[in-house]
Amino acid sequence: MDRQLDHLANYPDVAASLQQHRGETEQQLVRLEEILDGFGESRSLLKDAGLTISGNLAAIAHTFAPDEILKNSFANFAFEIFEAAAYKSLITMADAGSFTNAVALLQQSLGEEQRMAAWVDENNSKLTLQYLERRSAGETASH
Repeated sequence: MDRQLDHLANYPDVAASLQQHRGETEQQLVRLEEILDGFGESRSLLKDAGLTISGNLAAIAHTFAPDEILKNSFANFAFEIFEAAAYKSLITMADAGSFTNAVALLQQSLGEEQRMAAWVDENNSKLTLQYLERRSAGETASH
């Protein structure tokens, strides 16, 4: 998200939404660590690094596209749906194991991912029209 936030001067509503979700993501990591600590486990630093690198590479690759804002929006939607699916699976596992404390924390994170996915989806048309307006006016439309 940080790479995208650096490129959203022309799209303040997207920047505000991503900034808010960045804070939610940080809280999700805290919740996941709390759950893992309860099992005597820790996060996989290798997996965390891999996800960070792949996210950064996607954002960097889109930087050179004239429709960067749209490509990032599509990728954000896909990633939010992916994260929601992962939380649903974790909730199912926690339910199956009767780990009620974990379920509540995971459901909170799931709700945040679903809200962000819904926001991206609901704002797709508006964002596309903003992009087209800037592009047709000869203004920088990518970010």
